[in-house]
Amino acid sequence: MANYFSLILVALTLITGLIWLVDSLVFAPKRKARLQAAATAEGAGYGEDPQLPYLVDTSQQIFPVIAFVLVLRSFLYEPFQIPSGSMMPTLLVGDFILVEKFAYGVKDPVFRSKLIETGVPERGDVVVFKYPEDPSIDYIKRVIGLPGDTVVYQNKQVYIKPKCESGNNCAKLKAVPLTFQERGEFVQDMAQLMRYTEDLGTVEHDILRHPVREISPVNFYTQPGTRSNEWIVPEGQYFVLGDNRDNSRDSRFWGFVPDANLVGKAVAIWISFEFERSPSDFLPTWVPTGIRFERAGGIH
Repeated sequence: MANYFSLILVALTLITGLIWLVDSLVFAPKRKARLQAAATAEGAGYGEDPQLPYLVDTSQQIFPVIAFVLVLRSFLYEPFQIPSGSMMPTLLVGDFILVEKFAYGVKDPVFRSKLIETGVPERGDVVVFKYPEDPSIDYIKRVIGLPGDTVVYQNKQVYIKPKCESGNNCAKLKAVPLTFQERGEFVQDMAQLMRYTEDLGTVEHDILRHPVREISPVNFYTQPGTRSNEWIVPEGQYFVLGDNRDNSRDSRFWGFVPDANLVGKAVAIWISFEFERSPSDFLPTWVPTGIRFERAGGIH
């Protein structure tokens, strides 16, 4: 849907801009000449410019607005809504976030070809990307593995072996440090989820674990040449996980995110709504029940 909206914006910008340009170069001078000739024939002075045709007038009014929205949304910042709980507790259902589109390169809005290199994802970044199995869907997850890293997920614990550039004195596979915080703030399937702080080195963030649910490695994406719970991140791709570890469909299940699929970096929550209506309520369930002002701010 987001890609269709980009195509519509580009088409409207081109059409309205072309109408305005053609009228300015071709038809406007002819209208002005006819009016001036008529005024001369009547012995009167040249008056006001003739009234613009409706289509031209409309194009001139909406072109700057559409062009501004296109530039803002395609190259600077784009709003997204969080539809699921896979990134809890970092992001909640009802959060509206801003995604920095130029964080990982400036891309054209139609074919998504990278025009300018501006940076690459870092471990711990929260990124929006085109779901590799269905690029029409936007996903949001956290970058855990960088190109060349070895990632292991075992007993709800993430292990990382960073890429070794030199081949000598390479780091060994190590568990990502976790610190227990609390239990009970979030409930899922009648179970109180456990909250931990995960330290990725440069970024600390909170994750959730289900106390009972276990995910069998047989359900994981199997990379040729590795174990069922081990992945070696290819060059130009990334391994991502949801912060709600037992309620997230992520790289464990479908593989890696190519650089070409990256949309941008989630940088802020600009507003957050509560949706707690039951189907029996008078108002539809999509009508917010409240605003969580305390949620506004940066994303870590």
